[in-house]
Amino acid sequence: MPIARVHRIIAQAPDDVSGLEAAISAGRLDPAGILAIFGKTEGNGCVNDFTRGFATQSLTLALARHVGAERAASVCYVMSGGTEGAMAPHWTVFERVEGEGAPGPALAIGRVHTPALPAGHLGRMGQVEQVAAGVRAAMRQAGLDDPRDVHFVQVKCPLLTAQRIGEAEARGATVAVRDTLKSMGLSRGASSLGVAVALGEIPAEALADAAIGRDLALHSGRASASAGVELLGHEIVVLGMSAAWSGPLAIDHAVMADAIDVEPVRAALGRLGLGAAGQLGPVARDRLVALLAKAEAAPDGAVRGVRHTMLDDSDISSTRHARAFVAGALAGLVGRTDLYVSGGAEHQGPPGGGPVAVIAARG
Repeated sequence: MPIARVHRIIAQAPDDVSGLEAAISAGRLDPAGILAIFGKTEGNGCVNDFTRGFATQSLTLALARHVGAERAASVCYVMSGGTEGAMAPHWTVFERVEGEGAPGPALAIGRVHTPALPAGHLGRMGQVEQVAAGVRAAMRQAGLDDPRDVHFVQVKCPLLTAQRIGEAEARGATVAVRDTLKSMGLSRGASSLGVAVALGEIPAEALADAAIGRDLALHSGRASASAGVELLGHEIVVLGMSAAWSGPLAIDHAVMADAIDVEPVRAALGRLGLGAAGQLGPVARDRLVALLAKAEAAPDGAVRGVRHTMLDDSDISSTRHARAFVAGALAGLVGRTDLYVSGGAEHQGPPGGGPVAVIAARG
């Protein structure tokens, strides 16, 4: 029976694989069982953040030494740039092993790589459809038949560069946007709507190209999308609870209504037995395996009716402000800074808010 294991490893730099190597050498982690690695790297998280590709290359080469190049390439490397504030750069490694663990339902993991997305499909229904198909495939791989058992879907999606736009236009295709930074938001938004379609949160017939990035009332409560220049297709990781899996880990999710709405997260922690009042104590912190969250600057320019300036700063992208702000709020709740907080939450939770997933060891 499959058992999910999750390892959180601090990174000293985007190419620091020493913690991963140490876990493998000590026998705590079997490289052959790694399905995905989520990383927080200390770049700017924008179009020219090459720390994501640097980290992916470093991790892939490290794993290839243990399991070969083909197996290493099959891992989903979801690198999210930007560790503003006190957010700690780190890797979250998802491993599948076989055995007889604690009876399920338990954490289940599925992952897929999609083909390269044509540049003309980015930010349009073609991307929504490709991601929806990928999510369904990852669910089948994880043995998650009921969408209600899915608690979080992490998508790494592509973006447009000047070269990719030029190549598409040379073929006679059009692109949804020529601004490469804005293409990140459209890609995240279309990917998230693909998750919503796959999970039955939004019917496909309710969507059209014109809604993507505009009708923010359409959103998923379980999607997390991160765009990067380092890939052309999508890497999709589905996390849920399945009776077909065993082991000690469980997952729950919450949706923050705004950047300081930690009460739904506190409730999710309580449902996992980590305590529902105040900051987590030492025992509960040890049982907290991972916290994954989305963050964005509220598009109406206010948090609970009070003006914020994140959208008016022409020096620093609003996604960088939002990551630091939400990471600080969540760190104050759980007493840790090694959190995976990704910026840009288009169609991921209500405007200004975002989905959160909590993975913990059962008591």
